Formats: sequence, C-alpha cells, structure tokens
Amino acid sequence: MQVKWKTIEAIASTKAIDLWILFPLGQAINRLLKKDGNIRHSIKKNLTEFFGEENWFDAFYANLNQMSIINEKSKKYQKIADFNKISSYFSERLDTIFKGVASNPRPLYNSTNNPLFLLFFAAGNERGASTAIKIANQILKSK
Repeated sequence: MQVKWKTIEAIASTKAIDLWILFPLGQAINRLLKKDGNIRHSIKKNLTEFFGEENWFDAFYANLNQMSIINEKSKKYQKIADFNKISSYFSERLDTIFKGVASNPRPLYNSTNNPLFLLFFAAGNERGASTAIKIANQILKSK
C-alpha cells in the first residue's frame, strides 16, 4: 500500500505511461478490513489515500443500523467485501482515470492457495490502449 492514489493519478494524467501495479489484496487490504467495520482512524486514512476516496468503506460494508430501546441509532457495520468485490472496486477506480484496464488481473497465491496479490494493468495512451489491453490480458492469463 505504499503507492498512494495521487501517484497513480499523476501517472494516468500523462496519458503516455501504462501502469503495472501489484495490488496487495490478501496481503494488506483484506486483512485491514475488520468484519465489524471497526477500523482504526489511521488505517482508514491509509486506505482512503490508497483508494483515493472514502467511498471504499460504503463499497465494502453493509450498514446494520438499528433502533435501540431508547430510540437511538447504533452504528453497526458488517463486512460484505470478498476478494472479488475488492478486486472489482480497485479495477473500477483505475478505469476512472486510465484509458483502459485489463479485465483479468492475475492473482498470486500463497502456499495455501489464498490470493496475496493481484497484478493489474492499466493503459494510459488512448491510441494504443486497445492493443496494450489485448496484450496485457494475454500475459495476465498465461501461466
């Protein structure tokens, strides 16, 4: 999570640089997303800087607010994000600033077959984006 969204935006704004990024799916992101949504402020800040917006919380958690006996709403959340949802969210974020994003990020697994990382590709150049995406999709699906 060392690469902040501002850096990714700067790369995309050149419209000349393609991006390969190793996304820390299970290594960092999924581990930081607590089941009850009770995430320390410093971690929330880091996730916001990484994703470039605060909407990640609403995308990854369901609001379970209920009325208590004294008619006050209690703030309760439940994690609804799985590996696919997290991957889709990041892919959609990339797609907002790049000309194209490869549709099949490549998962990299640990010895127990849990995904640690996803390798994403995003094309910055409009004229070459379709060709670059086609090549990247071939590379990402090969073993």
